[in-house]
Formats: sequence, C-alpha cells, structure tokens
Amino acid sequence: MSIFKSKAAAAEEKKPITLSSEHVPLSYRIKKDLQRNWLIYVMLIPVLLYYIIFKFGPMFGLYISFIDYKPAKGIFGSKFVGLKWFKSFFSDYYFGRLLINTVRIAVADLMTFPLPVILALLINELKSKKFSKTAQTLLYVPHFISTVVICGIVITLTSSTGAITEVLHNLFGIKEQALLNNPSNFLPIYILTELWQTLGWNSIIYLSALSGIDQELYDAAKVDGANRWQQCLHVTLPGIAPTIVIMLILKMGKIFNVGYERVMLLYNPAIYNTADVINTYVYRKGLIDAQFSYSTAVGMFNCLVSFALVMITNKISQKVNGSGLW
Repeated sequence: MSIFKSKAAAAEEKKPITLSSEHVPLSYRIKKDLQRNWLIYVMLIPVLLYYIIFKFGPMFGLYISFIDYKPAKGIFGSKFVGLKWFKSFFSDYYFGRLLINTVRIAVADLMTFPLPVILALLINELKSKKFSKTAQTLLYVPHFISTVVICGIVITLTSSTGAITEVLHNLFGIKEQALLNNPSNFLPIYILTELWQTLGWNSIIYLSALSGIDQELYDAAKVDGANRWQQCLHVTLPGIAPTIVIMLILKMGKIFNVGYERVMLLYNPAIYNTADVINTYVYRKGLIDAQFSYSTAVGMFNCLVSFALVMITNKISQKVNGSGLW
C-alpha cells in the first residue's frame, strides 16, 4: 500500500503546474498574444494610422476656437480670447435661423429612417430571385453617382424649363419657374434627392441582418398558425431590432451634420432663409470670409450637440431595449 502511494505521489509531482489567467503576468499574456496574432495586429496598423492622422490629429485644431487666430502669428502666437467666438455665434443675427433650419431638415431626414427597413422587408419578400436582383441593382446605382451629378440633374429637372416643372404645370397648373427659387420647395426636394441617392444603399445592412435570422423560427411560427404579417411582426422585426437600434444611434450622431454638400449644391441666396444650415454657414465663414476662429467655434458647437445626442440616444436605448452601441 505504501509503495502504491509513493508512486501516485511521484506521478503528481511530475504533472506540470498550470496557473490561472489571474496569476499569469500581464506582460507574459501580451507577449503570447502578440506571438499568436501578430499578423492581425500588422493588418490593424493602417487603420490605426488613418484614425490617428485624419480623425484625432485634426482635433488639435479645435484650439483655434479659443484664440483670435492670425495665420501670420500662428496658433501659439495668436491671442487667447476664451469663449468669445461662442458668445458671438449665440448672439449672431443668423443663429436662430440656422438652428431652426438645421433642426427642421434633420427631423425631416430622421422621419425617413424607417424607409430603408421597409424596403429591405419588401425585397426580402420577393419570390423571384431574378426580379429581386434587378430591383436591388436599380436601387443601388444612384449611390455610386457623384452627389454633384445628382444635384445637377435635380437642378436641371426643376428649372423653369425642366421636365418636372413642365409636368407640374400641365397637371396642376403650377407656374413655370425654377422650383428651387421658392423657399418652401427646398425641403421636399432635398429629402427626395437624398432618398433617391441613399435609400437603396441603406437597405443593404438590413437585408444582411434578415439573412441571419434562423429559418426554424419562421417554421415554428407557421405551425402556430401565424400569417405573413404576424411572422414579420413577431419574428422578422425582433430579429433585426439590434441592427435597427445601432443604425438609429449612428444616425442621431449625424442629425446635426445634415448633408451640407447636398445643401450647398442645391441652395442659392434666394432661399437662404429656409436652406441655410450650420455646416453651410461654417463653410462660408471659414473658407470664403476667412474667419477661422469663428467658424471653428461654430463647428465645435455642432459637434458637441451631435455627441450629446448620441449619448442620450444610446442611454435611452439601453433603458428601453437593453442594447446599445456600447
């Protein structure tokens, strides 16, 4: 019996000692991880460099909004003025107009958020694969056309002699004049132009999410007697709900950064009172009037509001659905 115990004890002594992850030094774990995944980290370097150079690097320029920047004196040679430019913007004659226009266009744009989801659901219900692929191709094509070209087409179609103007004149007796010279026409034209260019492309991510739903859930719903509408309501929508929430949070972050390129290409001085937004105002003040500090302060205010909206939306999503962007 004693001989048996001694052999068992010897076998136990020969077993390698394994440490839990809590007892392994951090430096050792990092070293092993680098040895195992070094190729992945090498591939990550260009991405990190991109964000450091083009995203975090320019943030240093926000300091210009707190100084009276003079290019000849440089950033550190210019006089520090604190919140002067922010106060100037808040007391500016155009502040109210810019804020109202930005919010109005942003809210109208936000109201179109469900449309890509609905389009994805409709495409997903198509039985003919050939027709489905053709429809998707036609819907995706406008995304690959330059915004300048898209806006040029829209301006031509809505000019005093444009096709859309002619149709509206013949059907409803509307006066033949450039539609974009009327301030009340800018918002619907802007929204329709954006939908034309982005609706099909934005539906791709929802189609991808739909393909990840377990088909057995639909089979179970059919067994329970659910019709197509009930399957969509109780299986499809809950299945893509996390994707919808994430896309909504991301869209809220861009709500104040309404497509200023599209706005600048469509608007003109005759409709500034309804078309001028914060981003276009920053462009005019910064690049045309060379008021660098003032325009930087306005842009920083816009970014802070967008950041606050993302934080609030994410918090609400976590409280309501239990999921968020982080």
